[in-house]
Amino acid sequence: MGSTIRSILRDDAWTRTRWYLLIILVCITSSIKAQESLISRLEVFHLKTGQREVVWQEEGHFEAPNWSPDGSYLLINQNGLLYKFNLISREKELLPTGSLDQCNNDHGITTDGAFLAISNNDPDIPSETGTSRIYVMPLKGGDPRLLTPLYPSYWHGWSPDGGTIVYTAYRGDDYDIYSMGLNDSLETRLTTEPGLDDGPEYSADGAYIYYNSIHSGSMEIWRMNSDGNEKVQLTDDGFSNWFPHPSPDGRFLVYLAYLEDQGGGHPPMKNVALQLYDLETQHIRTLCSFTGGQGSINVPSWSPDSEKFAFVSYESIPGKDE
Repeated sequence: MGSTIRSILRDDAWTRTRWYLLIILVCITSSIKAQESLISRLEVFHLKTGQREVVWQEEGHFEAPNWSPDGSYLLINQNGLLYKFNLISREKELLPTGSLDQCNNDHGITTDGAFLAISNNDPDIPSETGTSRIYVMPLKGGDPRLLTPLYPSYWHGWSPDGGTIVYTAYRGDDYDIYSMGLNDSLETRLTTEPGLDDGPEYSADGAYIYYNSIHSGSMEIWRMNSDGNEKVQLTDDGFSNWFPHPSPDGRFLVYLAYLEDQGGGHPPMKNVALQLYDLETQHIRTLCSFTGGQGSINVPSWSPDSEKFAFVSYESIPGKDE
């Protein structure tokens, strides 16, 4: 499959685009089909001890934890809605999102806790490429405001000052990375190279954007300046690498590695590992492995003190269809 995908990358843009869309559709369909046939575990990885801690699990499907800026809860999506998991009481409660009830796994909170970005699969939009659009609302409550009228658009990161979002979007014939100011609604394209670019996130100081791209022929972690210049490939290890998340103290990236080549896809229920990339030494260390992929760590999930991060692992329930 991997060699097939790489050969497709050298074909015409329309053929390449159709393959990307097929991969994304398969990932979404597999994720939906698995919702009632698995156990989802919300886990915390502690860097100092190297230990995994399961803080919540249930039969069903939830995804993509964010850590709240005050450190008190984790935010997850489940069945189109968002939920807060209180790390003290170990209870889950609904976070109201107004009319948005098709929230996907691309959501996140500004570092000051003022705003929440939500990617919602808007209904009644005729589109073969996806209907996700990005909304912003006050975290303390209020009506969501549409930020990206064009679709599909998938949020992935806030700038450190909370004034700009960075996201993946399909425009024309490819998925690229874009930025947009919270108040000016001007979409700026940051990647133009052929191939899928995804998972963008700002460094702690706002100087860089880390992302994953298949531009070189395999899915790898990349870095560029926040204006889109000076792109540098950071990994080349035979794995399919996705969703780099820089720690708040600027020391590390944690990212998801598929242990078998997935081409341009990031399907669920695969053998994956979490990798820790030291930004000073460029040393990569495997932290743990589990069954996961789509939904495990799509969005920023570091604790504010950079000592731990959250992710989701999955287990199929014997006797039920996956």
